[in-house]
Amino acid sequence: MSRVYNFSAGPAVLPEEVLKEAASEMLDYKGTGMSVMEMSHRSPAFQQIIDDAEADLRELMNIPDNYKVLFLQGGASTQFSAIPMNLKKNGKAAYIVTGQWAKKAAQEAEKYLDVVRVASSEDKTFSYIPDCSDLDIPEDADYVYICENNTIYGTKYKTLPNTKGHILVSDVSSCFLSEPVDVSKYGIIYGGVQKNIGPAGMAIVIIREDLIPEELDSNVPTMLAFKTQADAGSLYNTPPCYTIYMCGKVFKWLKAMGGLEVMKERNEKKAKILYDFLDQSDMFKGTVVPEDRSLMNVPFVTGDEELDAKFVKEAKAAGFENLKGHRTVGGMRASIYNAMPIEGVEALVEFMKKFEEENK
Repeated sequence: MSRVYNFSAGPAVLPEEVLKEAASEMLDYKGTGMSVMEMSHRSPAFQQIIDDAEADLRELMNIPDNYKVLFLQGGASTQFSAIPMNLKKNGKAAYIVTGQWAKKAAQEAEKYLDVVRVASSEDKTFSYIPDCSDLDIPEDADYVYICENNTIYGTKYKTLPNTKGHILVSDVSSCFLSEPVDVSKYGIIYGGVQKNIGPAGMAIVIIREDLIPEELDSNVPTMLAFKTQADAGSLYNTPPCYTIYMCGKVFKWLKAMGGLEVMKERNEKKAKILYDFLDQSDMFKGTVVPEDRSLMNVPFVTGDEELDAKFVKEAKAAGFENLKGHRTVGGMRASIYNAMPIEGVEALVEFMKKFEEENK
């Protein structure tokens, strides 16, 4: 069985070289006589794995010294609670709702503080990013929250919101490491790893040190307190060891590829192939306003549900997996993360041309 082109939004495609390397180490990691899956998280071998992973991530993202890197269980969704619990001072936060995940994050935060939704694009099925240059942000907001790339709807902030001096918290799950970022613009930049970095089971939280509460709050569960995790170097309890190991391999792969500048160029090139086709096709249409399009997630429709279903079915038979769109949008969605080779996007476009010809 040859490998398919996997356009899944997550868990998503991983670099083939990384999978092969992990396979070669499955039974014996570097002469330890055991797999990383079996290794104590307190062992020197695992300490080296987590230290290397953090060092490589710091180098890739140019993370300033006054930021902590935390490898945490529970994916991004657990942070929907952890963030308001840890950052709560005045008990109010501003949320910009540009999709399902920002919406869920705002709903979760309401359990812990007063949430003010300062902008939303729900009026047009989240097909654009609202103007965030002059938002009515409450003076006493503890932070401003965004989801930077919207996996389901295929939108991406090209300019960060003007937070008017407030801390910016950003969920970057589906654009993590897809392009260079200035970490110093964020109080917290975080995301689940299963879209663009590694296997499911973890979130990476990059947090400015002064935002970590100095004392443990008795109302915050021990495991959700950033202080607990930072003080223990992400090893308060058994972490998702194998996920950390795999992410570390992806960081090394990214460095070998030339880093985030090179990834951005590659991703722009891949996305352009698909968007250019969508813009000239008579059958397929992109659903996002051009200026807010994501490089990672590309939703598109034919306008006919039966034809959409036929396309997804025939695409699967031809080796293109997971192209069905999210139930809230319908249609199709191609997630073209870092590990998706350019050949995969070219092959998809060729298949779409053929399908359009045959179904005129």
